[in-house]
Amino acid sequence: MKSYFKILIITCLSSLFTIIIYDKLSSEPLHSINNYQSTIPTNYVNYKSAIEETDFTLAANKTINAVVHIKNTSNYIENSKNWLYNLYGDSTPKKIGNGSGVIISPDGFIITNEHVIEGASEIEVTTNNNKAYKAIIIGSDPYTDIAVLKIEPKIALSYIPFGDSELIKIGEWVLAVGNPFNLNSTVTAGIVSAKSRDLNKLDRKNQSFIQTDAAVNQGNSGGALINTKGELIGINTAISSITGGFVGYSFAVPSNLARKVFEDILEYGNVQKGLLGVTGNALDQNLAERLKINETEGFYVNEVEPKLGAEKAGIIKNDIIIKIDKIKINKFSDMSGYLSTKRPGDKVKVNYIRDGKIFTTDVVLKKITRTIFLGMELKNISEDDEKIIGNNLGVKVTNLQNSRLYRLGIDNDYFLLKINDTEINDISEIDRINVESIRSILFMSPYGEKERIVFE
Repeated sequence: MKSYFKILIITCLSSLFTIIIYDKLSSEPLHSINNYQSTIPTNYVNYKSAIEETDFTLAANKTINAVVHIKNTSNYIENSKNWLYNLYGDSTPKKIGNGSGVIISPDGFIITNEHVIEGASEIEVTTNNNKAYKAIIIGSDPYTDIAVLKIEPKIALSYIPFGDSELIKIGEWVLAVGNPFNLNSTVTAGIVSAKSRDLNKLDRKNQSFIQTDAAVNQGNSGGALINTKGELIGINTAISSITGGFVGYSFAVPSNLARKVFEDILEYGNVQKGLLGVTGNALDQNLAERLKINETEGFYVNEVEPKLGAEKAGIIKNDIIIKIDKIKINKFSDMSGYLSTKRPGDKVKVNYIRDGKIFTTDVVLKKITRTIFLGMELKNISEDDEKIIGNNLGVKVTNLQNSRLYRLGIDNDYFLLKINDTEINDISEIDRINVESIRSILFMSPYGEKERIVFE
């Protein structure tokens, strides 16, 4: 019996000792691990949630009241139906067009597309709170498709401040605000898909668009493209579509260019253009192989115009322009788009390649002295020309490539005096002429004989 109790006591003491040891061993490592983890230096990244990253409510609220609906009323007569209109006593039927515009100052200046107000006999602007105003056209520029309107509000209006379109990045979120299909105050979202996009390399118009995938349709033209801060970074202008409706991509005139056109129209009455003084082609693989050079990006200089900025800065034929200021030149629209935001007298820093080496020079932009119009190269008249044409104003034909005009007797050294009934005083006025509206052109020969060409 004693032996039994002795075994029981030993067993209980062993069990108790085992429990104490287990508790000690099991708690110590956990405590030790916690202490060890607390000494590890940890960097925490403050990630925003997906909702915060894509919350556009602030930008939309800041801008939606500054985008307006524009109604363009124009008079037109369709020739094939003249007899019908006259029969009912209405020889001036009305055509209604709709678009959008952006208020850019509290006193009522508005930017829109030139094609939105083209041919207008009356323009009505309706704000987001349904107030309607009569608008006047301050000026327009078909080359960039930008127009400036003015309304007279009784109170200060909401407006959108300009942002810097050069700072936007591919992949950045943007909003398109406008009035598609007369659906006022419509906001759509997308990202910047490309910059300096050229849709038509053969026309004379600005082709350095911001491309986005924000939905834009008929009626959005002239509306705002804004960043997530609510700043204006573009004027929605075009879509690329087979059907005529939005199919994935839209295009906007960059805000830096729109702002420059606006300021030029207010200050000078027309758009001031600075000329670098070179002609040539954008490089690609095929052209590089033909020229037997290694570079496939940049602007290849075929010709340097005498007495202009590029020549004075030392740029010569066969140089390859790769950068202007901070803008890398991959294609022609990179260069033309950036230079469109500059004026005569502005200085730009040009990086170029010559014989495999990179050089840098400063070029002062000069006033554009020539333009191409209807197959004619036109230049502003000189002092010697003024002696020939006397009190007449006009521009000079220096290189005629239009065979129809040549057969009608027009040649080099003729002077273009009027288009329709509008006097032409400077080549800058040529870009504002809508080719489809031309009914007649008045020329003068070097001998002082006037000749009017009528287009039917």
